[in-house]
Amino acid sequence: MSIFKEIPPTSGWTCHARDIFSLFRKNKSANLAEDFKGYLGAGYAEVTYSGTAALYLILESLKKISTKRTILIPAYVCPLVALAAQKAGLKVKVCDINKDNFDFDYTAFGEFCAQGSDILAVIVIHLGGVMMDFDRIKSITQNYEIFIIEDCAQALGAEYKGRKAGTLGDFSFFSLARGKGLTIYEGGVVVSNKEKYFQVLEETIKSLVRKNYLSELLKIFELFGYWIFYRPCLFWFVFKLPQVFWKQKGNEVRAFGEEYGVDFDYHKVSFLRKFFGHLSFYRLEKEIDSQRQKALYYIKNLSGISGLRAVQENPGTKAVYPFLTLLFDDINKRNLILKTLDSYGLGVSIVYVNAICDYGYLKPTLSLASCENARGLSRRQLTLSTSAFLKEQDLELIVETIKKLMSE
Repeated sequence: MSIFKEIPPTSGWTCHARDIFSLFRKNKSANLAEDFKGYLGAGYAEVTYSGTAALYLILESLKKISTKRTILIPAYVCPLVALAAQKAGLKVKVCDINKDNFDFDYTAFGEFCAQGSDILAVIVIHLGGVMMDFDRIKSITQNYEIFIIEDCAQALGAEYKGRKAGTLGDFSFFSLARGKGLTIYEGGVVVSNKEKYFQVLEETIKSLVRKNYLSELLKIFELFGYWIFYRPCLFWFVFKLPQVFWKQKGNEVRAFGEEYGVDFDYHKVSFLRKFFGHLSFYRLEKEIDSQRQKALYYIKNLSGISGLRAVQENPGTKAVYPFLTLLFDDINKRNLILKTLDSYGLGVSIVYVNAICDYGYLKPTLSLASCENARGLSRRQLTLSTSAFLKEQDLELIVETIKKLMSE
């Protein structure tokens, strides 16, 4: 195991010193929400404490529009999605996904929508920056007056038939958390392109979101800490060391940072952190291009290997690839490759530990159906980092190691 080199598992951006110290400039007239509106071509955007807080505020807004009280989510998703619905007092139904990607099992999805007269909204999750089949989702949901919420936490800049992720549904949300690319250490954005919903969003945010000076001061200090530690020579101490500790304790969920609670914060974000996000926004397209180039390198050089496939963009879409997901037919091969590459410190990791139905602390929240495809995918997947810290020789080593172990 490399202690002095640990590449982050996702394409979080490096923090530039000039951006950190620019926080003390006197002229701070720029607006991060306006950056999002302009980039996406959306009519409404508001910066929130986190992506989870953004989803929670959307769900609270929907409760004012409709009497329905059930949310439909895919079976392979961040547990925080379910917890946001729980905090909003909503029920959660789980629909299985495809065997070989993150999209819905559309046979099951159609049945859920047809039978679920109480379904308020479906969460469309562009996991790994890869767009779901939005046209198919819309063609099914429009018959049942079901709202569409896009989860773009990993998909800022992704496109579907020329339109940006986050502008396709009724509502969407983004994450600005550490490691997610554009970051303010912890943050999110609520977005809507439907003018009839702007006022209810604004009213909900004004009624629920309050200032918390102590918590916000802590986040500013953590942002400075991110600037210091988010680099290969120090990342091991804040990421890998806790992971090793919790694995030794037998708590894999906590090792991968997936042990959450329903009492998440949603207070106001300081102007200082929003200004930092604005200062970084100009880098977006360049960083996306770098991520894509690394992902396409993996795809090109690993194509044609029997028993291995990549989860990649569909025709007419553009993925942003904060990481590239590989799926293995042989679970033992996957485990061997994950163990081997993990010891190299090159950012090889996994998406989520479990299918959503297998997190014990979520079971009281979920209305469960079959999630066998999601459960199988969780055992067959690993992720390849597209971090800016990866060098050409790192990419070559990753590819050659996979080829060698797959051939044995």
